[in-house]
Amino acid sequence: MKIWVDADACPGRIKDILFRAAQRREIPMTLVANQMITVPSSPYITMLKVSAGFDMADNEIVRQLSSGDLVITADIPLAAESIEKGARALNPRGERYTKENIKARLSMRDFMSNLRSSGINTGGPPPMSLTDRQTFANQLDRLLTQHQTSS
Repeated sequence: MKIWVDADACPGRIKDILFRAAQRREIPMTLVANQMITVPSSPYITMLKVSAGFDMADNEIVRQLSSGDLVITADIPLAAESIEKGARALNPRGERYTKENIKARLSMRDFMSNLRSSGINTGGPPPMSLTDRQTFANQLDRLLTQHQTSS
């Protein structure tokens, strides 16, 4: 298993949780972004800088990931493509994307996008809370434990 992080929009506190988990569990993790991101010196953590442009990081993650990998992203289309390739996907608030819920998530995303394009202010997500970070850490731990016990 490898962890892939859609790092351009991933909150710093979530990256910190991921850094600790990759190091502690000795799981390779790659952060993919179109700008350099500082990562801890670790044999398990790497940074991959891609060209600037629409979906460049997403496309690189999908190109390189394998079945059984874990993708950390808030990007629902990236999560859908990852699931399609047999990977697991988790958003920075600790919500798992699954085969059972990804179609509904894509539909809601498209619906909200249509509202915004028609001029309706839908607002953004609420600020990341301590509860969100704890939910993410717990869900990440659960997924990594499941992987390690099944290996």
